[in-house]
Amino acid sequence: MQLIRLLCASVLMVALAPAHADQAASTKRLTDLLSQAETLTGRFSQLSLDGSGTQLQETSGELALKRPGQFRWHTDAPMEQLLVSNGEKVWLYDPDLEQVTVQQLDQRLTHTPALLLSGDVSTISENFEVSHKEAGEVVDFTLKPKAKDTLFDNLRLSFRGGVINDMQLIDSVGQRTNILFMGVKMNQPLKADLFTFEIPEGADVISE
Repeated sequence: MQLIRLLCASVLMVALAPAHADQAASTKRLTDLLSQAETLTGRFSQLSLDGSGTQLQETSGELALKRPGQFRWHTDAPMEQLLVSNGEKVWLYDPDLEQVTVQQLDQRLTHTPALLLSGDVSTISENFEVSHKEAGEVVDFTLKPKAKDTLFDNLRLSFRGGVINDMQLIDSVGQRTNILFMGVKMNQPLKADLFTFEIPEGADVISE
C-alpha cells in the first residue's frame, strides 16, 4: 500500500509540474508587459451587463496611472464620477451628490482593478492564478483570484502590440464589466497634482 501511495504521489507531481510551469510562464509574461508602463494615459469605454447579458450601464471617460499605486479615473457626464488615488488614500467624488468618500487604499490587487495596472506587479503570483494565450500581436490573460473576498471571480486582460487593449471582470453573480482602452500612451511625464484631490467646499465627506 505504501508503494502504491508513493507511486500515486509521483504521478500527481509529474502531472502538476507542467501546470505550475505554465502558470509561472504566464505570470512572468504578464509582469513583463505591465512593467513596461511606469505611467499610462488614455480614454476608456465601460459597459456593464448582468448575468443574462442585459445591459446595465454604459459610460466613458479618461484615465491616468502612475506606479506605484497612483491613479485617476474620471467618468464623463451624465454619470460623472472621479476616482483618485495618491497611493495611500482613495477619493471618490460624485459631483451630482456633492459627496466625497475617502478611504485607505486597499493594496490587494484583487480589490482595485486600477491597482492591477499601476500597482506592485511582483505580487501578482501571490494574488492570482494566471494563464495566457497568444495570437500574433494579441496576448490574452485570464486571472483567477486566490482569495475569496474579492471584487471579481475572473479577470481577463488583453494586450495588443504590447499595450493594454481591454479588460473584462466577472463577479460572483455573473455580472460582467467590459472596459475598452483607447488612445493609450505609456511613459509620458505626468504632473503630481493629477493624483491628489482637493475636497470642494460644501461637499459632504464620508470617511471609511
